Amino acid sequence: MSRIAANPIPYWSKAGKTREVFEEAFRDFQAIGFTATKADVPDGMTVDEYREWIAGFGLAPALSLFNSPFDETVDMAAEVERARHFAGQQVALGLDRTMVSSMALPARIARPAVGADFDAGRLDRAIDNVGTVCRVLRAEGLWPLHHSHVGGVFETGDEITRLLDDLGPDVIGAGPDTGHLAWAGVDPAAFIRRYADRLGGIHIKDVFPLQGLPELSYPELAATKRLWAEPGLGVVDFQAVLDAIPASYDGDFMIEVDEPSVASKAESHRISYKWAVSFLAGRIS
Repeated sequence: MSRIAANPIPYWSKAGKTREVFEEAFRDFQAIGFTATKADVPDGMTVDEYREWIAGFGLAPALSLFNSPFDETVDMAAEVERARHFAGQQVALGLDRTMVSSMALPARIARPAVGADFDAGRLDRAIDNVGTVCRVLRAEGLWPLHHSHVGGVFETGDEITRLLDDLGPDVIGAGPDTGHLAWAGVDPAAFIRRYADRLGGIHIKDVFPLQGLPELSYPELAATKRLWAEPGLGVVDFQAVLDAIPASYDGDFMIEVDEPSVASKAESHRISYKWAVSFLAGRIS
């Protein structure tokens, strides 16, 4: 059985990953009923301290994410060491998988979801770099899952499938984000069916009608509060998504609303949790 987990990204995306910010999120999650949160050990805190800290709010560590541009700006020796340290923390927390994501290319932040400034050489290099990091994560005991994200080098459907197909299932699995896929013009359900045997995690994210989005940068679009929607309030066909997920799936259902469409972060998570408990009944513990 899977868990409903929460990513506190709307709490820290502007305020930073401070203890006070996380505690606000964790208090809200506890009051709402969440029992798991994205494993994100703050700097200066040990794994044991983190585990005890979130347990005080009734929370367990859930699927996290390793992020890198993976492009020509990256020092791969440093990224390998960062991946090894990250994996050690995650394994010590009892986790056996992680998402791996690429963000953020300046041209794609300025013109999101259309594959701006495509460079074939950059894509080839990024695929090699992801492969290097994934092999490090696997050697440390983590199953890496590609997490789709608008703004990164793997933004469009063609770029994402190139990555997954070139590296293959022995190197990387799939950890899709339904909202980011939909925004980039990829049918989330069809994508999940294609990679069902590699599915290890999923971010449950919704978007408002895409045809209504103005031509703004990624941050400008998010600030309108008409980009991301609480699950069930947007255009993603979650019934098709759920039907595409194999019965054997044992990963988390991670709720993620980067910029809530409602005034309160707590209310956004309350809406999301209520929807998830009802919609995912029978698939969650």
